[in-house]
Amino acid sequence: MKIKVYKYQGAGNDFVIIDNRKGDINLTTEQIRLLCHRRFGIGSDGLMYLGSSDKYDFSMKYFNSDGNEGSMCGNGGRCLVAFAAHKGIKKYNFEAIDGEHIAKVTSFSPVTCQVELGIIDVTVIKEHSPKSFYLNTGSPHLVIFVDNLKEYDVIKYGKLWRHHTLFPEGTNVNFVQGNWGKDSSGWSSSLEGGNRLEISVRTFERGVEDETLACGTGVTASAIAYHRLLNKNFKNREFSHNYYPLDIDTHIKAEGGELDVSFRFNGDDNYSNILLKGPASFVYKCDIDI
Repeated sequence: MKIKVYKYQGAGNDFVIIDNRKGDINLTTEQIRLLCHRRFGIGSDGLMYLGSSDKYDFSMKYFNSDGNEGSMCGNGGRCLVAFAAHKGIKKYNFEAIDGEHIAKVTSFSPVTCQVELGIIDVTVIKEHSPKSFYLNTGSPHLVIFVDNLKEYDVIKYGKLWRHHTLFPEGTNVNFVQGNWGKDSSGWSSSLEGGNRLEISVRTFERGVEDETLACGTGVTASAIAYHRLLNKNFKNREFSHNYYPLDIDTHIKAEGGELDVSFRFNGDDNYSNILLKGPASFVYKCDIDI
């Protein structure tokens, strides 16, 4: 069977995309695994179908590189929106495995689009230790704060926590460092109100079973967990957020590029209006026999 495939990437998180609005493509697990394989196939962190939808502008179906259907992928969603824009679709209200997503193309070119993607609200954050939190941003994420991110053994400890008995269904694992050129808390003192954060993130992704260059739902979880950490540990400092709602922006440095996350803090563990922002780029297209 010959099919047309497209490759896109967002901050180094790369994907094979197939236009399946006619619903006539149904690849097997083995075929998806082969397409995603970096030596025997095209090579990608995952594969997506752009599908039709009766209720929304289109649908998203995401598969991990192991060939199995996965949970929500934030950078994948942004890349799918860019692909939809390149296909002439003008509205980006789509359905995914975790429900409805509203997206916006803020800048368009034939190669790269700037895309804002709405992420589901977060209302539950579990604290596993003073510096680790578990939350769901469409996919489950464990966020662990470390002091030596550049040298940290992400593969070793990512595998350990990804398969830990605390997480029977497995989890993605994010290692995060604040204090990226800022004061000891990681907050920027240059912006009035102290409502902009900056962090660096490295992620071990389940389904890929390796470190990826970026993870959209992972950096989103990391940004929220970082605010949660600071708001708890520095509650007596001037930037403690004991008033709300409050809008927060976070700039994230991932291994493959830079992304932004904004959200509204509503008190306790309640976060809404969550947006993942960044570039999504076309890499190439080809016809392939599979």
